[in-house]
Amino acid sequence: MSPWFRHLPAVPIVLPLLAAATLLLFAERARALRIAIACASITAQLAAAIMLLALTTEAFPDIWPQGVGAYAIGAWPAPFGIVLVIDRLTGLMLALAAVIGLAVFINSLAFWDRVGPHFHALLQLLLMGVNGAFLTGDLFNLFVFFEVLLAASYGLLLHGSNSQRVKMGLHYIVVNLVGSLLFLIGVSLIYGVAGTLNMADLPARAAALSGADRALFDAAAAVLGIAFLTKAGCWPLNFWLPGTYAAASPPVAAAFAILTKVGVYALLRLGSLIGSADALAHIEGSALLRPDLFRGGMFYIGIATMGFGIFGTLAAQQLARVVGYSVIVSSGLLLTIIGLDHTPLLAPALFYLVGSVLATSAFFMLTGMTGRAWRTPVPFPTASAVPLPVALGNYVPFGVRLAPVPQAEDAEVGVAIPAAMAFMGLMFAFCVLLVTGSPPLSGFVAKFAILSAAIQAAQGAPWATAAWILVGVTIAAGLASLIALTRIGMRLFWSATGRNTPRLRVLEAGPVALLVLLCIGLTVAAGPAMGFLEDTAASLRAPRIYIDTVLATGEGR
Repeated sequence: MSPWFRHLPAVPIVLPLLAAATLLLFAERARALRIAIACASITAQLAAAIMLLALTTEAFPDIWPQGVGAYAIGAWPAPFGIVLVIDRLTGLMLALAAVIGLAVFINSLAFWDRVGPHFHALLQLLLMGVNGAFLTGDLFNLFVFFEVLLAASYGLLLHGSNSQRVKMGLHYIVVNLVGSLLFLIGVSLIYGVAGTLNMADLPARAAALSGADRALFDAAAAVLGIAFLTKAGCWPLNFWLPGTYAAASPPVAAAFAILTKVGVYALLRLGSLIGSADALAHIEGSALLRPDLFRGGMFYIGIATMGFGIFGTLAAQQLARVVGYSVIVSSGLLLTIIGLDHTPLLAPALFYLVGSVLATSAFFMLTGMTGRAWRTPVPFPTASAVPLPVALGNYVPFGVRLAPVPQAEDAEVGVAIPAAMAFMGLMFAFCVLLVTGSPPLSGFVAKFAILSAAIQAAQGAPWATAAWILVGVTIAAGLASLIALTRIGMRLFWSATGRNTPRLRVLEAGPVALLVLLCIGLTVAAGPAMGFLEDTAASLRAPRIYIDTVLATGEGR
């Protein structure tokens, strides 16, 4: 492999870090230069992610013949050095994060990046943390990158702060600090017992444990699992999520759509390594780990999370809160499938993960536009320089008499698009179809594949009851979202009382259309996409290649 390709796995981490540091050197008034630096960084990250994803496929057999690449930082061999690992799942998540990052960046340029300082630097640090969490091959650096993305998310959530954002931000910070504490405790216990934090080295070390050491390792893994579940937004630790996402500015909420999936990714990755018998089948004489180490009650936690999301969706009156509950439902469905542990369900679940992140991110950005269709209430005067729709986090109760506030639109930049209400209505309809899993878009393809695999699983004794529960809750979640979003859509687009037609800019409308078009493209290319995801699922179920590739890193250098 050429030196340039060999260092490519480090680009998604190093590039946003350098870009964030560079952005902090320039004053806010140097807006054009700051935008150029941020744009170059995010575009390069997207190109690197696409290239890394391509290198894991059969299209480049000479680079990573088995579809897994490892990069030893400083050429220190595993498990002693820091290793970045690329496989199909990592490449897929990197590409998804880069697409969301680019869409959020463009959308923010219309207005939101100027309501507070250092928006673009914080977004770069968020992307660095997300990319690092996907790439790292050891638990300690997973903790480090989690903290980087969380620290950046705290700043982004409070960007253009108001009382509602501060209130919800405190909930968000406290919950995530508790989760980080549990994460650190679990990592410390695992290292104390197993003597390693390298995820590829951990299965062999854990298999050799017995007695009190093995019991302590299991307890540490349970603590670590709780930390991951907290990050994934599972019930009952997700009470903060709908209000927090609704209080955030629309591009920030759109960026946050992928954060819960980082927790899901960690559960998938570590569960596939530690919970797989195949991962240890080549270790002679070793005692296999219990297959339910990271699963156990995850099925029931996922069902409870989906139930919480269903009831919250039906009760919510604000569009952003409904979309927030949709994020909870999507995480719950993924956790349920992981807990069910039925191999044919994994590829449809990954297809659903990609489509749900794209759809909810587009929906959050759309809420910023639909919120301006309702002018600000007269009885709520403000002395702030920030327009009142911004200060309220775009929340305007239905039925309130409204009056125009021209500052919000005057503050925007860019070229306006014609037929604003028609565009918003069309994008709203597409997002509803995607989020609810209604035909004919990718949400329907994903849920149909999940239901089909679940019904097939129900024919076998081990999964019969659980599979039918999955079918029923999945259908109920789609119906609840359809009812709630239809109700809100009627009020938004069919009620003329108190509504005005906002001016939409290409900068804010374009990213929404881009994400919707990607979902449509995912629908059209469902066959090839599902084939790739089936290969990804197969690699997760048989991670021996991952383990051998990582442990061989640094040899002969």
